[in-house]
Amino acid sequence: MSEEKRFPDLCDYCEIFNPDQELIDILKEDDLAEDIAYALAELFKTMGDPTRIKILYALKDRELCVCDLSELLGMSSSAISHQLRVLRNTKLVKFRREGRSVYYSLDDDHVLALFCQGLQHVTEERTV
Repeated sequence: MSEEKRFPDLCDYCEIFNPDQELIDILKEDDLAEDIAYALAELFKTMGDPTRIKILYALKDRELCVCDLSELLGMSSSAISHQLRVLRNTKLVKFRREGRSVYYSLDDDHVLALFCQGLQHVTEERTV
């Protein structure tokens, strides 16, 4: 039985406010800069859209042109292009032109690793 079920009246904060100041000082030295925190939040916010997740999933093994993604996801090319622009702005995808076609792929291995880690996390078996 989980702690929450056995002790439903317990709240999620300390009964006594007594922070470890030495530990706090050490952690403050390695504080995450505001601009980095903001950029990371924007990255996760961008990935927080199911359509963009489907696009990233489609691109995980190969590059695809806009019309391929449009057909695959059952969306208009302009809607796909809009989502790809959002993904491109956060450096999650890159593109290349070939004649009149534009091909998209994941920007780098970091994107693939981030995506695969997230996918693994949400699909893993959980025991309660």
